[in-house]
Amino acid sequence: MLRFNRVLFSFAHDLLMAAASFAVAMYLRLGGGLFDFPAEPWLLQMAIFVVTCAIAFAITGVYRGVWRYISVRDLGNILRAVTLAVIIFMPISFLLTRLDGMPRSVPGILWFVLIAFMSGSRLLVRLLREGRFLNINRQDRMNVLVVGASDEAELFIRTVISDTQSPYHVVGVLDDKGTRTGCQIHSVSILGTMNDLKQVVTDLKAKNTPPARLILSKAAGRTAGFEQFLSAAQSLGLTLSRLPSITELHENAGIQTNVQPIMLEDLLGRAETVLDRQAITSFVQNKRVLVTGSGGTIGSELTRQIAALEPTELALVDNSEFNLYAIELELREKFPELIIHALIADVRDAPRLDHIFASFKPQVVFHAAALKHVPMAEVNVRETLLTNVMGTKNVANAAAAHHSDVMVLISTDKAVRPANVMGASKRIAEQYCQALDHDNSGTTRFLTVRFGNVLGSTGSVVPRFQAQLAKGGPLTVTHPEITRYFMTVREAVELVLQASAHATTHAGERGKIMVLDMGNPVKIADLARQMIRLAGLKPDDDIKIVYTGLRPGEKLYEELFSDSEKLSPSGADGVHLAAAAPQPFDEVNEAITGLTDQARNVATDEYVLRSGIATLVPEFTGAH
Repeated sequence: MLRFNRVLFSFAHDLLMAAASFAVAMYLRLGGGLFDFPAEPWLLQMAIFVVTCAIAFAITGVYRGVWRYISVRDLGNILRAVTLAVIIFMPISFLLTRLDGMPRSVPGILWFVLIAFMSGSRLLVRLLREGRFLNINRQDRMNVLVVGASDEAELFIRTVISDTQSPYHVVGVLDDKGTRTGCQIHSVSILGTMNDLKQVVTDLKAKNTPPARLILSKAAGRTAGFEQFLSAAQSLGLTLSRLPSITELHENAGIQTNVQPIMLEDLLGRAETVLDRQAITSFVQNKRVLVTGSGGTIGSELTRQIAALEPTELALVDNSEFNLYAIELELREKFPELIIHALIADVRDAPRLDHIFASFKPQVVFHAAALKHVPMAEVNVRETLLTNVMGTKNVANAAAAHHSDVMVLISTDKAVRPANVMGASKRIAEQYCQALDHDNSGTTRFLTVRFGNVLGSTGSVVPRFQAQLAKGGPLTVTHPEITRYFMTVREAVELVLQASAHATTHAGERGKIMVLDMGNPVKIADLARQMIRLAGLKPDDDIKIVYTGLRPGEKLYEELFSDSEKLSPSGADGVHLAAAAPQPFDEVNEAITGLTDQARNVATDEYVLRSGIATLVPEFTGAH
């Protein structure tokens, strides 16, 4: 009833404005002479205009807009409604009254006046609700400086202004591009660039509005020299927060002013990759999809993104009961309509995999199951080969035997010129899938996607640094010059899907490895310093960084492709192709079978296994 009354009030208001605008238009045209005319003719014209407005407003629904949220789109609707009313009014009035007593210029004046009345009253309500005229600035609000003149910054500032309960008062903006200094966003001035931070803070202190916090948009983290900016902020005693992305704001209505802690992934300094959403959706939608290693970091994110793309069924395969249970529970809560199969299985168990594939008949298979930690793989050579090599072979064979459309192998940059068993085992897995993809005897495509380290994955450097920070340090780094490629898990999985969707439509790219664009490598020591700063501490003063020496099998730097692999663009944004000379499937299969047979024999010496690896991967430097 309340909603109905508001709509009725708005409709009545607009008709009242129509009558008032007609009287004002007549007065503007005739001035005092209006009262020298008989009232009946122009009052009849007014009545006709009000009726035609009622018709036009009902057609356009202009009265249904919520006034406090009036936007440019609402103003456009007012313009259409008034224009339609005037167009309807003219012929009807001419037929009924021959326009007796109304000067011909009145309709034009009337059009302007009614638009001003209808939009003005709505804007007035919005300004009053936002407190624009009251100049509300509670003393308990925190002064903040927004860094990055982006869409997120504009939305944040607009929301802070309109929300009288917001805990923030935006005192200025720093431009991330350096081209908008002196401009304003909702009356908040852009005071300078990120390089001007110290001077801007000094000027604001002089005006008695010193900022207590910097709130960063995503664009700010991609600016050159951002590490120096962090150091400057720390020296000024400013804490850091980040704005939610536009996507996060849309997905979480009502929390627009809830800024979030700075996350390391916000500071990677890499632009967003443009995704082909239509191709990705078509790749997964209405298909049966199976993911091995679905409880791991990559596997679980794969299942989340795949589930959102509306497959007909989703099979989760993992040998960890707890991880499998956790991801199944999460997906069932988020996607209650999706048919989900949670299947405990080890990829080393070929009969179990064959039974799963025979029962489920997956059309798309993502193989993310693997032993991935380099030091563990170095002392567990046999298990690494059985999981990473034989497991991949089992999954690929099952996909081929049961006519899956595509199998995607998740690989790693450690497979390039491998110095460790883990990287070499993944390179052998790549070889098997490449050889199968070159072999045109079956209908299944075998794709390989290679990328570097994932921020925050289990056992990776970021969680280790976080745990060390919680204990007060020190942070341990193996070598001052060691570098790695980094990517967020969300970004990695998005690009895996994009690469896979692209490759399935380009048969001419058979046997090529898809390499994700990881941006520039990051020094692990620099990563440690950034994490210390984000914790509000000073590197080397509050928290020490200790160098422990390279671990067995660890390389100083990683590569995404080798000299023997010819790199070329794929046509998909964020994805490159690495092409090596194809190897005959029979030869690769025979060599891998011999190596895995040796690995299954517990009596086989580790030296023999490493030598077998070197036979398949001549560039492997960890044979002895």
